[in-house]
Amino acid sequence: MADFLYVIVKMIAVIHDMIMTWNDSFETVFSDKELHFLVIGILGMGMLFVIYPLFKLLSENHVLVIAWIYVFTVIIVIVFAIEIGQGITGTGTMDFDDIVAGVAGFMAMFLVFVVVRAAVLGLFRLIRSMFGGGRRKNDDYYDY
Repeated sequence: MADFLYVIVKMIAVIHDMIMTWNDSFETVFSDKELHFLVIGILGMGMLFVIYPLFKLLSENHVLVIAWIYVFTVIIVIVFAIEIGQGITGTGTMDFDDIVAGVAGFMAMFLVFVVVRAAVLGLFRLIRSMFGGGRRKNDDYYDY
């Protein structure tokens, strides 16, 4: 795990050094903070321009997908934070396999949730169709 983090840190350092050369291209010299402001701002806006239309499209019928993407992202941050914290404090071993196991645990439990949810929704639809209940306007609320 430590080796993996060192590779990531090294990649970030190389990118950082490349970005610092931007100062050679401009008359004004940007400080490190100003470059962080610009680069992260541009990166964030670029991601927003890609993700916003995707989420807008998904929000019409697939809110569960949006929720999954959000939770998955938070889980990745949490498991990395736990492993980095263990490495820094010495309270455990910093191991990439722990990250994989944690994410796999979320994926497995989410898969169980999806199967149970599909069964329950299918059962409700079957019962409703048997008793002539058809779909109502607010049924989409439960379809995510």
